[in-house]
Amino acid sequence: MEQTLTLNINGQQHTVTTDPERPLLDVLREDLGLTGAKFGCGERQCGACTVLANGRPIYSCSTRVVTVKRRKIETIEGLASGDTLHPVQQAFVDEGVSQCGYCTPGMILTAVSLLQRDPHPTDEKVRSAMQRNLCRCGTYVRIMRAVKRAAGGTS
Repeated sequence: MEQTLTLNINGQQHTVTTDPERPLLDVLREDLGLTGAKFGCGERQCGACTVLANGRPIYSCSTRVVTVKRRKIETIEGLASGDTLHPVQQAFVDEGVSQCGYCTPGMILTAVSLLQRDPHPTDEKVRSAMQRNLCRCGTYVRIMRAVKRAAGGTS
């Protein structure tokens, strides 16, 4: 049975009428046109679907939409300010992280969450936080450099 839910996404209220058990990823992509989060595996293994809920990364492919109705959701579309990229987005560009780009939105959001909690993480903390996301192109060294760059470290 469908329910009408109000969601706070990227600082804006959105009302959707949908099955409350539906994955958040489907609502974001199909109902709201926010296609930055990707469907990768559907099993909480790759992180391509990562969005932030109250600042923490979640797998939107397996998160029921009803469970986030009182949380602040942030997608990759909500990071930039106009034409100015978020510092993590800019660091990913500067370090040439993207090859195919499929994992990039999830990687960036995971890094944003990490840096909000720990502005100057050690390499080990970066590796630990980022291991929830897979990059099939293998740009892990560049991802590490980008996160350190965004944290104000050297690349």
